[in-house]
Amino acid sequence: MNDGSEDAMKIRLDRTICDGFGTCAAHAPRHFSLDDWGYASLAAPGADIAAEDEDAVNRAILDCPVHAITVLARELTR
Repeated sequence: MNDGSEDAMKIRLDRTICDGFGTCAAHAPRHFSLDDWGYASLAAPGADIAAEDEDAVNRAILDCPVHAITVLARELTR
């Protein structure tokens, strides 16, 4: 959880390996959308993941069948 004293979560989506299953958009629609062909895009690339969205984003990461989503960084915020 991120309350200003903990690390901010950031993620990366590798669109070159995305196969368009859509599980990320189903789990975390505030952070992932699907293009016209069904492939995922990040809603705000490089943005911090809000604490209340971390569970949904982690579920998207774990459920991606091709592992196209990774945690980029956890930076200290103050």
